Amino acid sequence: MGPAQDPVIVLFGPDQAGYDFGAGHPMQPVRWHLTMDLCRAAGLLDDPRVRQEAPGPLTDEALARTHAPEMVAAIRELGEDPLWAVGAEAMEFGIDPDTPAFHGMHEAAAAICAASREGALAVWEGRAAHAFSPAGGLHHAQRRRSAGFCVYNDCAVAIHALLDAGAERVAYIDVDVHHGDGTQWIHYDDPRVMTCSVHESGRYLFPGTGAVDETGEGAALGTAVNVPMPPLAGTAEWLMALDEVILPLVEAFAPQFVVSLGGADSHHADPLAHIQTGMDVFPAMWRRIHDLAHRTAGGRWLAVGGGGYEPFVTVPRAFSLMLAEMLDTPLAAAPLPEAWREHAARLGARGAIPATFTADEVPPPDPRARAESERTVQAARAALFPRWGLRP
Repeated sequence: MGPAQDPVIVLFGPDQAGYDFGAGHPMQPVRWHLTMDLCRAAGLLDDPRVRQEAPGPLTDEALARTHAPEMVAAIRELGEDPLWAVGAEAMEFGIDPDTPAFHGMHEAAAAICAASREGALAVWEGRAAHAFSPAGGLHHAQRRRSAGFCVYNDCAVAIHALLDAGAERVAYIDVDVHHGDGTQWIHYDDPRVMTCSVHESGRYLFPGTGAVDETGEGAALGTAVNVPMPPLAGTAEWLMALDEVILPLVEAFAPQFVVSLGGADSHHADPLAHIQTGMDVFPAMWRRIHDLAHRTAGGRWLAVGGGGYEPFVTVPRAFSLMLAEMLDTPLAAAPLPEAWREHAARLGARGAIPATFTADEVPPPDPRARAESERTVQAARAALFPRWGLRP
């Protein structure tokens, strides 16, 4: 594949950066700022093919395509006066210590939804080859409930926009360490959407879902794909789940559009999970998804950021590599710009900052995790491959 010639749209600005649960919360906006700074320092944002946009908040009417109107009204009200975001109403809509109210909560979450939705439509309508929404990936929010740091679900908003615009088959690929539960449940009975998730098993990690036997319902049976990986699985196991389960199933589904959620929290340095991938997993995953989009969907690809809670070094590198892949610009072995490394240190990075985009000290492989991963992959194939005419 040669260098992309069509525009790549990057959707991020002050409205998206306003998604801020406050000091001490694991989800810190500094990860997005450092990502954009690194993309700029590496020359990606100066590429003439890149177009940057910063959409304002999505309208309530558009949000209501995905979220219950009473939820949208409650989120707006709770964000106007966060000190009152306690008690039954807040809990009913998922506002709790993990996903606390903050001033302007509705507007910031709706702006992230607008970014992912606009990116999807720009690609669908031919205004861009690919789209990147770094603040997107709020995949735990459900139709009438926020959850897991996610107020609204921008992934589902983007998918609904594509369906309403005429897409007949949309594939969603989620490689965040946490199961993409909200996106799965919102589309669980829709045969037009295949939701795929590689994640740490819910036996050990939030949200506790994503078992192999969650495969969709009704006419959509077979369109929910889950590969729950054991703790200590590494790069080889994570890529095995993609290569041996998700990629073949998505190809059989033959989507017209690919939406992917990256997530940098499978990395061994992430404090909220137990997976042990190295930085090398990220360019390898982005390359697989990029190639898949071209093989199956005419290159139509929206990538959203997702999780990642080592915000100073891991997330910026992983997400910058995502944009680099969209531009067919190899950066995996490239040095990190010295000015950026100094900037990251000033903002709070601890210890020695790696010299390159993928430099890493990876823990040794765990044989038990390998064996359990192989069993999980085989179980997922057995559960789903026959439904798509594939040999398990």
